[in-house]
Amino acid sequence: MPTRLSIFPLPGAILFPGLQLPLHIFEPRYRALVGDALVRDRRIAMIQPQRPVEGAPLYSVGCVGRIGEIEAMDDGRYNLVLEGVSRFQLLSELDVATAFRQVEGEMIEDDAEETLSHAQRGGFEQEARLFADSQGYSVDWDSVERLDDQSLINGVSQIAPFDPASKQALLEANSLTDRCELLVQLMQFFGRGDPSEEITTLQ
Repeated sequence: MPTRLSIFPLPGAILFPGLQLPLHIFEPRYRALVGDALVRDRRIAMIQPQRPVEGAPLYSVGCVGRIGEIEAMDDGRYNLVLEGVSRFQLLSELDVATAFRQVEGEMIEDDAEETLSHAQRGGFEQEARLFADSQGYSVDWDSVERLDDQSLINGVSQIAPFDPASKQALLEANSLTDRCELLVQLMQFFGRGDPSEEITTLQ
């Protein structure tokens, strides 16, 4: 069923169901967005614009989040944590009088119980170690091994230092297996560079 959603179009920022995204809200229109969400259903939809310019067309898939923790500052800014609820398919953008953009979207029903095979999980962790080493990242691998498949794959997809189009492709993947395979390909691609050199496509 189509749903009216107020959106926060932010390049490079994606959210997955079950995960959290901390946000610092300072622009007046997005302060208005948060204020509106707080008096309604506490929901904000994250979706990437296709270009980092005002009013740019939006990608076709985003994620609805619910405002969890929130800190309202004296000057009107907010620090908040958005908790991922459901991915959604963009149907159309609405003509509205609000300062923030609104869309009509349809929720995507993901399989929250999907898991990876042992071979897929092992292959992913091996590739993740190589990628982390190539980029000079320090990772607590004991903690990684304790994560369930959904938290691991979606969590890495959300925070990985890939370009916005790559992150969007991860968000749009139709299954956990597809997302894992794409993530491995992206780590192999982005991990080939020299970490001492600036990689222009990374954020």
